[in-house]
Amino acid sequence: MISNNPVKDSFKEFKQAAKKIGASNYILRLYISGMTSRSLQAIENLNKICDDELSGRYKLEVIDISQQPESVAKKDIVATPTLVKELPLPIRKIVGDLSERERILVALNLQPRRK
Repeated sequence: MISNNPVKDSFKEFKQAAKKIGASNYILRLYISGMTSRSLQAIENLNKICDDELSGRYKLEVIDISQQPESVAKKDIVATPTLVKELPLPIRKIVGDLSERERILVALNLQPRRK
């Protein structure tokens, strides 16, 4: 049966991918707007965090909204760079160049909050 509902199909594909990846792995999407110095800094900072903290346990997709404007139509992205942690749930969004490592680790649930 072929569905004509791309949103429903996309959600179904997402759920299937989530099952394959497993709960201990991360799906991250970094939305940038062109290859600006801020975008490049965000990519560099995120790669360092992923290499240090998530080695072999993540999938990262960098999406340039200047090249793919349709990719943000329903994603509620209002500024770039924006990192979206899709999995594990809950979904988190972090705006900025990702230079505040401690804040990023807390948002990704990789380090406990200090009391």
